[in-house]
This record gives sequence, structure tokens and C-alpha cells, in this order.
Amino acid sequence: MTQSIRWLQREIADRMLQKLDIVKLAVRDILLIPDFPGEHGALLRKRFPGAALHGVFAEDLSGLAALRFRLGQKFRRVFRGESSIDLESFLRTGRLELPDNSVDLVFSDLLLQDLPQPQLFLKECWRVLREGGLLTFSYLGPDTGKELFALEASRPLSLKRLASPWDMHDIGDVLLGERFSDPVMDMEFITLDYESATLMLSDADALGLLEVLPSANDEQQLPKKLTLELVYGHAWAIGKHLAKAQNQVAYIDPNQIKRKTSSDSA
Repeated sequence: MTQSIRWLQREIADRMLQKLDIVKLAVRDILLIPDFPGEHGALLRKRFPGAALHGVFAEDLSGLAALRFRLGQKFRRVFRGESSIDLESFLRTGRLELPDNSVDLVFSDLLLQDLPQPQLFLKECWRVLREGGLLTFSYLGPDTGKELFALEASRPLSLKRLASPWDMHDIGDVLLGERFSDPVMDMEFITLDYESATLMLSDADALGLLEVLPSANDEQQLPKKLTLELVYGHAWAIGKHLAKAQNQVAYIDPNQIKRKTSSDSA
């Protein structure tokens, strides 16, 4: 997503943090994916003071702001043990450059709709989360931009669907399939009203809904509103020492079975 939709990224991050108010979680390391420079990192550092932040950064800064941001990254990497990962590298490889069992919280704001295979991302989240860690995320659901798609048959619009068409029930099922515990999903619609169709199209383009911007003549016949379907979810990484369940039966890793000694009962 581009700078023109930064307000949405900030608003949804705020809502996600509000949902975390009722969660008790000891956090030493956070994976923030993606981090929009100057926004989400500051929010999480305030919410979890002392935690190391490992960010998958979507850089759209330039000039002095970009220099200041990179210097801050270097300082935190050296003195706080934090790390940074390039978002494009993750999108290309599907691999998070972090060790297994290395973070307590994965915070992902408005990413899954851009992934053609969200399940691979959830697998990576399971891998990097520590036992008892939490995955919390938000993404745009398949009804986003429904006003535009309703006009597709009668207007010369060049639209594109979000990379992931999964609704909250699909994601919930996949979370269970990837061994996450107690997934909680909810959804809301946000309707944006605009002074002009031009402004609406600017946001639709930033959200990745347009292949090509319509001509000025076509703009006059377009709606001045845009509906966003916001899906929220969280789930826990519990029982990571268990082998993957088969036929709803979980098998304990033999390495977790230890003989009780006299010192254990003392």
C-alpha cells in the first residue's frame, strides 16, 4: 500500500492494539509485518516497553526522513538486538529471516490480502512464534470495493481482485489446520465517502483494486464511496512440542517425555 492510504494503516493498527488490551502476554520480541516507517513501531514500543522489535519494513520514505529512519534502525540493531527484514524479500521468498521460536508476538496489519497463499505466511508465523506466543492480524476481505465490482459488467473498468480471496471463515479454518489454538475472528465494514470519484479512485488504486485508472469521462459515472471489509483475527501458538495431530488425535514428541526421578518429587 502507498502513502495515500497511510491513514488507514494507522487507524487499523490502533484498533488492533485496542483488541490487545484484554490480552495478558509477556513480550520480549515482536515481529511487526509490515512496519510502515514512523507508525506501527512507535505504537508497539509504547504498548510493550522494553520489547525488541523485529520489523519487515515497507519503506516509502525519501530524503531526510529516510536517512533518519535508517539511522534509527542501525542504532536499535546494535544496542537493542533488533533486526530488520526487507518486505520485498519476504514477498519474493515467503521466508521470514528469523530463527524458529524467536518471537512472542506477531503483529500483522493489512498484509494477508496481498498474499496469493496466506497459508504459507501462517506457517511461518507458527515457526517463529515461541510456545504461548500470539499471532494478531488484520486484512482486507473479499467484499472490499464491492461498489466497483458491481459496475464491472456495465462499465469499461480495469479492476483486479485482491490476491487473497479468503474470508474470515477460510482463515479461521487454516489457523486450526496450522495448529494454532483458540482462533478468534471478527469482521466489520467501513464505508468511505468522497467529494469526488477521483479521490475514491486514488484510494482504490492504493489498495490494489485497479489495473488501470479509468479515463476522466468514465470517472463521472463512478460512485463516490468505497466499502472496505476489515477482517481481524488472533490465535495462540500452544502445544508446539506436540506432533501434528492426525484424525483429531495429537501425538506427544518422545523428546518431551522424561522419566521422573527422586529429585523431581523432592
